[in-house]
Amino acid sequence: MINELEQNFHRIQQRISDACHEAGRDVEEVQLVAVSKTKPSHLISEAANLGMKHFGENYLQEATGKIHGLQPKPGDWHYIGKVQSNKTRDIAEHFDWVHTVDREKIALRLNAHRTDRPKLNVLVQVNVDNDPDKGGCSGDQALTLCRAICDLPNLRLRGLMTILSQETNPREGYESVAQLHREIGTQLAEPHRDSWDALSMGMSRDLEDAIFAGATLIRVGTALFGERR
Repeated sequence: MINELEQNFHRIQQRISDACHEAGRDVEEVQLVAVSKTKPSHLISEAANLGMKHFGENYLQEATGKIHGLQPKPGDWHYIGKVQSNKTRDIAEHFDWVHTVDREKIALRLNAHRTDRPKLNVLVQVNVDNDPDKGGCSGDQALTLCRAICDLPNLRLRGLMTILSQETNPREGYESVAQLHREIGTQLAEPHRDSWDALSMGMSRDLEDAIFAGATLIRVGTALFGERR
């Protein structure tokens, strides 16, 4: 018998497939990040059994409990919340990806704490709306921050991330971030240009617009796990 999570997963897969077809993209270019914040560990195990490989968490204390408790590891862990300076050690030690680097200070601290393990995949968060309620650097600051990260030996710069304001037209907003991504990519030196391959944008309500613009990582929580309680 198919449960609610499995039904939701199939719906999301179909939405991603349809959006890729409309955009003329290969569906393999888009990865689903299952946003599991506030959800119990058993749902993450169920999601992994269904084939999900990427899990996003916003809250460090909650996430570390799940990470320690879920063995074997269900997939890659993505930190998608605001990074506070005093949390960088634990984030660097427990996660495979950090989507929300928006200051050089944060990058330096993550690099210092990422020792004796593979490089930490990082994305620079940009605030294209200049929304005071959203994190991220401005588009004008993004290239400078990216170049600073390229000099850090324990971090692997992968691309950009954004969270749009509710008032922003999603198609236009995501297109502007994709354009910025292309511009920065042409200005990075090798080998960093070769790893510049990720765009984290799009959520339950607007993943189609994000995929059309070029997103490679789609962060979906509500449409997958249901409303947070």
